[in-house]
Amino acid sequence: MGGCFSKPKPVEVKIEVVIPEKERSKEEMSPNGKASPLVYKVNGTARHYHLEEHPIASNPYHNPKDVVEASVCHVKDLENGQMREVDLGCGKALLIKEGGEFYAMGHKCPHYGAPLVKGVLSKGRVRCPWHGACFNIGTGDIEDFPGLDSLPRFQVKIEKEKVYIRASKQALQTQRRTKMMAKCISLSNYNLSSTNVLIIGAGAAGLVCAETLRQEGFSDRIVMCTMDRHLPYDRPKLSKSMDSHPEQIALRPKEFFRTYDIEVLTEMQAAAVDIKNKTAVFKDGFKMEYNKLLIATGNTPKALSCKGKEVENVFNIRTPEDANRVVKLATSKNVVIVGASFLGMEVAAYLTERAHSVSVVELEEVPFKKFFGERVGRAVMKMFESHRVKFYMQTEVSELREQEGKLKEVVLKSGKVLRADVCVVGIGAVPATGFLKQSGINIDSKGFIVVNKMMQTNIPGVFAAGDAVTFPLALRNNKKVNVPHWQMAHMHGRIAALNMLAHGTEISTVPYLWTAMFGKSIRYAGHGEGFDDVVIQGDLDELKFVAFYTKSDEVVAVASMNYDPIVSKVAEVLAAGRAIRKRDVELFVRHGKTGDMSWLTGKGS
Repeated sequence: MGGCFSKPKPVEVKIEVVIPEKERSKEEMSPNGKASPLVYKVNGTARHYHLEEHPIASNPYHNPKDVVEASVCHVKDLENGQMREVDLGCGKALLIKEGGEFYAMGHKCPHYGAPLVKGVLSKGRVRCPWHGACFNIGTGDIEDFPGLDSLPRFQVKIEKEKVYIRASKQALQTQRRTKMMAKCISLSNYNLSSTNVLIIGAGAAGLVCAETLRQEGFSDRIVMCTMDRHLPYDRPKLSKSMDSHPEQIALRPKEFFRTYDIEVLTEMQAAAVDIKNKTAVFKDGFKMEYNKLLIATGNTPKALSCKGKEVENVFNIRTPEDANRVVKLATSKNVVIVGASFLGMEVAAYLTERAHSVSVVELEEVPFKKFFGERVGRAVMKMFESHRVKFYMQTEVSELREQEGKLKEVVLKSGKVLRADVCVVGIGAVPATGFLKQSGINIDSKGFIVVNKMMQTNIPGVFAAGDAVTFPLALRNNKKVNVPHWQMAHMHGRIAALNMLAHGTEISTVPYLWTAMFGKSIRYAGHGEGFDDVVIQGDLDELKFVAFYTKSDEVVAVASMNYDPIVSKVAEVLAAGRAIRKRDVELFVRHGKTGDMSWLTGKGS
């Protein structure tokens, strides 16, 4: 068994108590709310823990030299519902006015640094214009994802009709805040093969689950197991920034896991789960008992099944090493991408300036046809062709030919033979749930783990999250869906953790994703599966458009390029439970920028 913290030695540490941002009643509790006292049993011993409310200090800034205070505007400079980026001399802040009150917090999204002033303000939170993360304007807490950190909140005061902001210089520089967390109360007699919470999988869902438990004051043992060699990392960057090294894309540094007593066992492949004895069995024979289990194993890339599939230099991009190796081998060489998927197209875009040639092989007529529709897919295809990418559509690979064991040619069923030094396969994935077949955990016909709105499986104490699950999507009348997006995996992990702590929290987030190619991004919100029409505003040829995906008379999803922040605006409307009618967006498109947009504010029909 390998690992970053493999078979950790028992240690004794003092308890550290979480100071919650604010107390909320059980009925109103959000993922940032206050947990009730709970009892758990570990190795037969009852363990109590709870969160304590601490009085707010009159001066939260301990070092006066680290504090800056500045007048930033007149009280009448901002109307309700407005935001402004203001400069305090040593850094910027986001000033917000809502409900007659002023709020100030960090101005950059901690995820990738998007300017939040260009985002969407709605009902006490700001949504990032790029990738949809949401932050509470009163606390700065992250309430929807992607990303792990919250925003720093700054003091605001009004004197003689001027607005002043008082802030920590350090917070102005970092523009992020990690929520306070509990630590583990480790006992010297801990059984190394037993844990209170076991998390199988160390992607976004697993990490957010562990962090949420600590944020909510959980002070017992947490163990994460992963097949990977590395601590959790930003997996979407594997195809968007292929030469990144593991430490560059790590979601948290090693010290973070040590500080908050989150144990990570690497190179650990689950082989079975014994639900009767609450035990997970790993491929190397190691067994670990658990009280609560989260299964977040993600998916496994599909491989080619053609003749010659075993030749060298054919890759699925699964790890940083895979991505790095492809970049090295592709430089000044011929690359064939099999599958015009998100991964395949992002890899093609990344390699264009490095490789001698890049070719894409795809069964469909245009890329992304099922996801974005034919018109948007064709516009994306034209963009790629303008960057020298060649497409071979409505065909597939029949053979991979080798020379001295290494890939030389890709033969298509159409009869075309492509020179190829490197081949990247992006033809989809299947859920990594084979080890659960005899477990008694409910798995559907496609291999997905079936969970309810609280991410619970049919087995008490067993939860599942991320790409390997189907769950009821509130946006689509609780239809059971699989949403393999980075943002959704974060939220799954949060909801699972809260319900391990008996909060009774149901998932209600709006799916949000993005793809990046040639310095341009397509943003997408909603769930467009089964859409029957696409209403487009803008210019597809100029790659400046918004596409509304409709089913019957209702908008079920939206995508855009160079049209921010409309996707985040639509996401907020959908998150509020309001329907957007097809006729409303058709009127908007018909009249262009002068069209009625009341459907985005909730004032329309």
